[in-house]
Amino acid sequence: MIDSMQEFTAPAVDPTVPIIKLEDIHVIFKTRTGSLLHPNKVHAINGLSLELMPGETIGIVGESGCGKSTTANVMIGLQQPTSGHVYFKGVDVTKRTAKQRKTIGRVISVVFQDPATALNARMSIHDQLMDPMNVHKVGTKAEREKRVKKLIELVGLPSSVLEALPGQLSGGQRQRVAIARALSLRPDAIIADEPTSALDVSVRAQILNLLTDLKRDLGLSMVFISHDIQTVRYISDRIMVMNKGQAVEKGTAKEVFENPKDDYTKLLLGAAPSLLHPDLGK
Repeated sequence: MIDSMQEFTAPAVDPTVPIIKLEDIHVIFKTRTGSLLHPNKVHAINGLSLELMPGETIGIVGESGCGKSTTANVMIGLQQPTSGHVYFKGVDVTKRTAKQRKTIGRVISVVFQDPATALNARMSIHDQLMDPMNVHKVGTKAEREKRVKKLIELVGLPSSVLEALPGQLSGGQRQRVAIARALSLRPDAIIADEPTSALDVSVRAQILNLLTDLKRDLGLSMVFISHDIQTVRYISDRIMVMNKGQAVEKGTAKEVFENPKDDYTKLLLGAAPSLLHPDLGK
């Protein structure tokens, strides 16, 4: 970790107001099959409510197709809900203005599943870290250059990586770069959508440890999305289990694991082996 964390620490917010609040969200997709009068519809999200409080990590877990990523897209504005409301720091941003989209795009960062596709293959790591700060006109050029060097150090990479292209790095290194880029604008929260599933098990543990350290040291709020409930347990304060577009269980990590109430949660807990690794927490 770098000596001074202050410039990367999440901005001070009202601890009683959710960073993001979803209220009775429904997302309905029309499929190509069916007729004009009777179109087939898929309820990707069905009546979901969620609050992300300052400084906490909420884990969203469920099988593929349960609505996890659609929920994330609603949070960041990539998906307009069919009905319901989205609030950002107490302000209704369901139908976002261009100004609201730009503001939220600056303070809610996303780390995607596959860093190979999330990064521009033709841009150096240096330029990819500079790009968000250039777009949002953060500081002077000299200040941005200084921050780039600190960002790469913050995620545990050598400064020599800055001159490399993504294809010259390992999967774990690329994901560290993606995390550094997500931190470049000093966000209020990070949405991490399956950020470790494309990585080897040992590298997965390193990235989870990094995210845990950053959450603690920077006071970040985080939504961590995964299909592996053991991984979600490791990193989350609270957990929401999703099945067929609905939240079937919510609670603290301890409550969900020690006293699961829904049959689907019990199925997840007893099903697949954990994707965790002995190096977690080291």
